[in-house]
Amino acid sequence: MAAHPQPEAPLQIDALGAAGPYRSRTRAPLTAVSGAPIGEISQAPALYVRRTLAAMRAAPVIPRDERLTAMERAADVFATATLGGFDPDGYVELVSTASGVPRAVVRQSVEWITDVLRSQREVLDLARPTGAVGDWRDGRTHAGAAVWARRGDLLAVHAAGNTPAVHGLWPEALALGYKVVVRPSSREPYTAFRLVAALRAAGFPPATITLLPTDHSVADVLISESDFAIVYGGQDVVDKYSAIPTVLPQGPGRSKILVTADVDWRDKVDLIADSVSHLGGTACTCTTAVLVEGDPGPLAEALADRLGRIPSLPADDPRATLTVQPTASVVEIDRYLHRVAGDARALLGGDTIVDELPGGGAVLRPAVHLVDTATAPQLGVELPFPCVWVGPWQPSDGLAPLRDTLVLTAMTTRGELIDALLDEPSITNVYVGDHPTTWLRPGVPHDGYLADVLMRTKGMIRSA
Repeated sequence: MAAHPQPEAPLQIDALGAAGPYRSRTRAPLTAVSGAPIGEISQAPALYVRRTLAAMRAAPVIPRDERLTAMERAADVFATATLGGFDPDGYVELVSTASGVPRAVVRQSVEWITDVLRSQREVLDLARPTGAVGDWRDGRTHAGAAVWARRGDLLAVHAAGNTPAVHGLWPEALALGYKVVVRPSSREPYTAFRLVAALRAAGFPPATITLLPTDHSVADVLISESDFAIVYGGQDVVDKYSAIPTVLPQGPGRSKILVTADVDWRDKVDLIADSVSHLGGTACTCTTAVLVEGDPGPLAEALADRLGRIPSLPADDPRATLTVQPTASVVEIDRYLHRVAGDARALLGGDTIVDELPGGGAVLRPAVHLVDTATAPQLGVELPFPCVWVGPWQPSDGLAPLRDTLVLTAMTTRGELIDALLDEPSITNVYVGDHPTTWLRPGVPHDGYLADVLMRTKGMIRSA
């Protein structure tokens, strides 16, 4: 294997503040999945955080064309440059070693983030209301028009560490003219560091994009003193912040697939399995429930057979698709799965999902369970690996079993059902036909456009 540039050991992840890098006295350890130490990450204190936020607010806003051009440059820098001592391959190895995310998944995430950075001109045009202009200098304001404007200046991001792809959401805010402060995950801070460094190298001044690793107590300062915040976490995080209009929680997706009786599911098994296992089953768009009109048993058995053939491999194996975690963490997830499974029939993973590796850590093996009704509580359970619940659905069950869903793939030809799914407020995205729930493309909303929250229209008329 070719050698890649590496920083001096141990690795140090510093804060990237408005005035440059900052190494705090308090630092937290960085470890590999095996438990081996990798280095340390600074923990910025509250005073430093507040001073950084103040400096960011005082910084001028970069003109639209300049920041979009800088984002296009940043795509190339992020994908190809040596940053923080790591070339692209070295970065991929580091993320995989530290987080247990397979290298192939990391590379897919890099491609996604790169596409997002390159697509922001198109994304902003798609997100802006058709009746609004993007600049008050547009001639339409002479007769009166709506002008698209920011609701604030500063966005805080509490990033997750389950997959690097989560960093494909917040660049839209930077394109809109917001200053962005990123609090990286202590499990995987390397993607956040690399992306912030790439954006700075591409032309964004330090005061417009910062990296502030903190402990949990200081993390609340970022939320309370920024205009808006994106926060990742489980249902507890959603419950904590859902009532705060300036916070956009990114929690469980509970994405689902519905197969109605007019569709033959037998040639859809690979697509359904890929929806469950893509990105190691860790993404909020991964399918966690499949509802079938009629007998769900045969589909569940075929799905268990397909997922059961995925090999258990170390994260650095190029064929690996399943996530590796410390053995103790996987054992705890396995125990929780057995508690919540209740009377569901296990077709895969019933004995254990823990598959220990000789080099340390354990693979999270897939699990498939069959439930008896469309109202089974297990259908709402989402776990951070390929875990899917399969159950029956009838038109008389209505939309209730399909609610609270980030992505619903409807394998159906019934137009009235598609209308009803689109009209249901708690279903965020509807894919019809042979499309995995994990399908994404820049310009197509994930959880709405981020601009839906960050922007507003202002009426304007001006004299010639």
